[in-house]
Amino acid sequence: MEVVLSDVYGFCGGVKRAVDKAFQTAEAYENVKLMGELVHNAEVNKELHDLGVEVIDEGSLPEDATVITRSHGTTKSLKAALEERGNRVVDTTCPFVSRIYDIVEKSDEEGIPVVLVGDPDHPEIKGIVSYGRNVHVVRDEGEVDDLPFENEERIALISQTTNPKKIVDKVEYRLKGVFTGDVLRYNTICKATNDRQDACRMLAKNVDCMLVIGGKNSANTKKLAKIAAEYCEHVYHIQTINQLDLRPFKKFNKIGITAGASTPDSVIKEAVSRMDNLNRDEMNNEMMEAIENSFTRVRRGEIVDGEVLYVTDDEVMVNIGYRADGIISRDELSNDPDVKPEKLFEQGDKIQVYVMKMDDGDGNVVLSYKRVENMKVWDKMEEKFENEELVTAHVTNVVKGGLTCDVDGLNGFIPASHASVRFQRDLSKYVGQDLECEIIDFDKSRRKFVLSRKNVEAREIEEKRKEVYATLEEGQVIKGTVQRLTNFGAFVDVGGVDGLIHISELSWNRVKHPSDVVSPGQEVEVVVLKIDEERNRIALGLKQLTKKPWDTFVETVKVGDDVKGTVVNILDFGAFVRLESGVDGLLHVSQISRQHVDKPSDVLEIGQEIEVRVTDINFEDKKISLSMKALQPGGDDEQANREKKRDKKPRHKEAPQVESKPEEENFSMAIGDLIDFDKLETEDADAGEDEE
Repeated sequence: MEVVLSDVYGFCGGVKRAVDKAFQTAEAYENVKLMGELVHNAEVNKELHDLGVEVIDEGSLPEDATVITRSHGTTKSLKAALEERGNRVVDTTCPFVSRIYDIVEKSDEEGIPVVLVGDPDHPEIKGIVSYGRNVHVVRDEGEVDDLPFENEERIALISQTTNPKKIVDKVEYRLKGVFTGDVLRYNTICKATNDRQDACRMLAKNVDCMLVIGGKNSANTKKLAKIAAEYCEHVYHIQTINQLDLRPFKKFNKIGITAGASTPDSVIKEAVSRMDNLNRDEMNNEMMEAIENSFTRVRRGEIVDGEVLYVTDDEVMVNIGYRADGIISRDELSNDPDVKPEKLFEQGDKIQVYVMKMDDGDGNVVLSYKRVENMKVWDKMEEKFENEELVTAHVTNVVKGGLTCDVDGLNGFIPASHASVRFQRDLSKYVGQDLECEIIDFDKSRRKFVLSRKNVEAREIEEKRKEVYATLEEGQVIKGTVQRLTNFGAFVDVGGVDGLIHISELSWNRVKHPSDVVSPGQEVEVVVLKIDEERNRIALGLKQLTKKPWDTFVETVKVGDDVKGTVVNILDFGAFVRLESGVDGLLHVSQISRQHVDKPSDVLEIGQEIEVRVTDINFEDKKISLSMKALQPGGDDEQANREKKRDKKPRHKEAPQVESKPEEENFSMAIGDLIDFDKLETEDADAGEDEE
């Protein structure tokens, strides 16, 4: 009897990460809870239980505890509920599943419906569905016709990470046959899952019996058993080798063993050991030796250990423990074309090499050293991706759709939409800069990764926002820098957060556009008028730090004073003149000249500087009457006569006063005093929200 262990089996990277993280948490904290099964393996869950970890469900959420979530992921709402109860949430979600969350959220933002291939009752599927509002789960292509789509331009297609590729292929083929829109297929099947399934398929074709080891609830293990059954008549899905009576297995000449992603090495080794005890003969010893040698077998595409035999000007000869020695050409030593082999190695150096070709025609194995070094960099990058570490990207060029960059010698890509939290029309300004970024997509097999500066900026802005809001108080005077102008006001940076000076708060006088008062880049001192942290709004005021124009006027001018001003508006009954203090007075048409004037526009024009005399100040209504005629020869006598005649007339027969007309009233006092700021603040705050 020959026993053959699959080339790929057991823990995948995501499960190993989850298990390691869970055991580290169990040893570091007290009152640790586990939200359901960490992985579908009874042995792992039992070991956690022995460490004091309690398994809970959604119906009994704790408070102020440490809660470990499943490696399959959990729903968005459940995670939020745990955090709201003051729990420390240890998220062990597989990075590949987390990537699917991002795809669903992005599709949701763009209004693209999502078709998700998988088991609707599986925890991974439930978690994915919670990240979108238009996600439809199908088990296979037979359920595609029931999807509620009509005239969709685009449909996103994703899969449960453990699905066989051919199931998703069939769903995609059916989607394209039913819908006319584009089908955007995302590769969300875990590569480790594919490799494990391919290895299982190849092994099942060449054995008489297959043992598939893993939890009965494990989706990926059940798929392995299903794949094995397609090619092998005798397939046994077991959780441990102890479940089997091994005596009947002696009838099989060749037995294959594989294991699901949640199966620990200890369970697999126990199975191999039991098979060894079943048949203690030379064949079994050869089987165990074959298992050990399978990890170091020399074949194309493999990395092996070697010892430098000698170094020449053009190549390095290496002993790799194979029947033939290997040769590293100068081109495969380093990315530096001018490198000298003798500068890198000496005889006896222990190195790792990549097997490129088993025979160069002269019986030597063709090796590469630089590819191993490149792979190590990719391994480190993959580790950073899985650990959600930030990386420093040196931007090298602007290309269609975004930026290319260099990270530790590897070429990465930053989409234009992830260059910054704010839309950037010109990306060339980033060339040559070093940006701290997050890895949002990573494909080691294709040597590609995608970065986001926007995500890092968003977290930095949120942290800065909290710091700023913690220090601000209404009525506080602070300094800021004008960032941008809109028709309704100016946005000012006050320590990393933007506040708004509404146009009505820029000046006591009427302002046509904020650019009349401030400009981008200008440093200003402002008053904090209102703080709304929940809506992320800060209302600022600039005019509050200056004296009101009316107050300045009454302190410096009295009736009879001659002053200078500028014509700011002309109507049929008169002209409004802005005095040096900033207030507006009325120059009635009758007070323009001693000669008859039909219309003020016949004599005056907007922007014209004139000299006038203050003939009356109404302190109660804040109105000012002006006269040009009083400055002309004979003006004082005629003015006095007019005043006497006016006083003699009965009050009820007096000529209508100019203040009764809305146009005059608006301009005969300080413009800022006429505005209902509380009303405008409410209306323009909404406008500001649209602008932001």
